[in-house]
Amino acid sequence: MVCSYRMWWCPSSVLHLLRCVRLRPCARRGRNRWPLGIRERWAYMKLLVQSLYFNSLTDSDVVFDSIFEPVFWTVDYITRWFGLVFVWLVVILTSSILGIAYVVLLPLILTTYSPAWIAWHICYGHWNIIMIVFHYYKAAKTSPGCPPMERNSTPFVSVCKKCIIPKPARTHHCGICNRCILKMDHHCPWLNNCVGHFNHRYFFSFCLFMTLGCVYCSISGRNLFLDAYSDLGRFKHLDMEKPGVPVTGMGLLIGLLPSGQTNYQTPAPPYSFKDKMINKSIIYMWVLTSTVGLALGALTIWHAVLISRGETSIERHTNSKERKRLEKWGQVYKNPFNYGKLNNWKIFLGVEKRSHWVTRVLLPSAHTPHGNGLTWNVFPFKKDFLAV
Repeated sequence: MVCSYRMWWCPSSVLHLLRCVRLRPCARRGRNRWPLGIRERWAYMKLLVQSLYFNSLTDSDVVFDSIFEPVFWTVDYITRWFGLVFVWLVVILTSSILGIAYVVLLPLILTTYSPAWIAWHICYGHWNIIMIVFHYYKAAKTSPGCPPMERNSTPFVSVCKKCIIPKPARTHHCGICNRCILKMDHHCPWLNNCVGHFNHRYFFSFCLFMTLGCVYCSISGRNLFLDAYSDLGRFKHLDMEKPGVPVTGMGLLIGLLPSGQTNYQTPAPPYSFKDKMINKSIIYMWVLTSTVGLALGALTIWHAVLISRGETSIERHTNSKERKRLEKWGQVYKNPFNYGKLNNWKIFLGVEKRSHWVTRVLLPSAHTPHGNGLTWNVFPFKKDFLAV
């Protein structure tokens, strides 16, 4: 023992120890030359790989999520970055339709329509655009709601594996917002915001009134679209046959009249650049509103069906899996948050009395939804939850 003790403190051993101490920090500094973000991603990837063979509960879903986690992260990052682009795209496209309506269609309506139709178009059009702007702004700026960080004050059913905080019922984690959302439905890139408990009504109302506005523009502008499209096609065809020949507003080519013929009406002013832009604007408005009306209308109907069932988009998939699982055992699954179609709509829209169907549904209203999003009554009501 004494001999080994002396050998440990011999000069050569001390020198060797100092060399090891010096080499380790150098090696560590060499490894730390990579940026912090790359080192964090590398450590995360190593942890994912290790979880595949250190986790005793590993199954196909865990392996799939671990392998495609970088793909999910990339999609979430790109969606988060493009959020403002989508918002500005909605604002620009909606503003362009409004500009065409005020500059092109409104003067035409005032000069050709009867007073009753003029009053209808002005009242309905302005009410529709007010509802669209109000609900879009509220849906984009209202927080969907997040569970509190305190464990003691939050009734929860599980713990989020990413946030490491209690998750109440109907709460899910959003990878794009990087937080848990109360009664999460989905993340909407067109809002650059999650759709959750406190802004779900604003989102659905925006979809509904935007669909109504698009259908209104598509139906009311159908004849104008057909006339503009036929005019553009006819004038383009005639201009290709006789380039440089002035084309009149009535589609007559002065250069094509037989020689000596004088019994024709005085032609209208030439088909100017302004007329061409007006026709193209009408075509653009009708095509855009018709396309958006069909796509957004299908989405609105789908969300209306989910609301009638007392489900969100995420709960639709989870309830379907649970229903199939219980069918194998000969049992029937019942959604604990389904209170009946009428009650589901009343709870969703915040209708507590008859007048609220007008003041809270047909007019802009910033009332808060029923409940706080943390606790839910899981027993279906035997009678109407709210007065009709």
